[in-house]
Amino acid sequence: MNRWYQLRTETVVALGGLALAWQLASYFFPPYLFPPIPAIVQKFLAIFIDQESLANAGATAARIFAGLIGSFLLGITFAFLMGRSERVYRYFYPILNFIQGVPALSWVVIAIIWFKGTEPRILFIMVCTTLAAFSFQMLDAYRSMSKDLFEMTLSFRPSRKELFRTLILPTIVPGILTAWKVNLGNAARVVVVAELVGATGGIGYQLLKQQQVFDMAGAIAWTLVLVAFVLVVQQAITLVENWLLAYRPRAERSA
Repeated sequence: MNRWYQLRTETVVALGGLALAWQLASYFFPPYLFPPIPAIVQKFLAIFIDQESLANAGATAARIFAGLIGSFLLGITFAFLMGRSERVYRYFYPILNFIQGVPALSWVVIAIIWFKGTEPRILFIMVCTTLAAFSFQMLDAYRSMSKDLFEMTLSFRPSRKELFRTLILPTIVPGILTAWKVNLGNAARVVVVAELVGATGGIGYQLLKQQQVFDMAGAIAWTLVLVAFVLVVQQAITLVENWLLAYRPRAERSA
């Protein structure tokens, strides 16, 4: 409990110091560079009051979830196939490694050329930029399973369903949850780039509008909305992780 309280206190102090430094800078620079904190807060709260703004935020959230779900399903399929077959691994690994090395902006250009609709473009970009990470993280989680424990479990002659439920699933769940938390942040960054280029709605599109009128307060407000979304979802994943993995002992870290 003391550790939790200390962490929360340090977080508040750090963010409060950052806000104070920003507010002090607003006294010496024009508003289009450093708008005052009250102006940013006003813009931030206005987003949750206006229905059109909420619709834009919801559109971005839906795109993030759609892309992550698609890449997760493909990634876990590829990881399973590579984990079961060394030949499949030798063919799939270089392809996924190549995909991972392609910059997000390149996928944006390819998507614009290949697809006409906005949603297919963004879904394609999201899947391509997170697929390799999901695949490799799932594969590492699958391969982290203890060989001795696997052989001991097989000695009890379990069915495939029992083997998956008692050994494989508990082994890969931590990796799955970690992959979601990591790729959530990556997806949030990528979707903004995709919306900046070809969307007519969403947080990225709103950031583009703020840039066109040099409204720094609005740009910061929309950025904070995206950050808040990522933090809330990551916290939800952490709660699920704590519930599913409550059986694991926790090591106490020193301050």
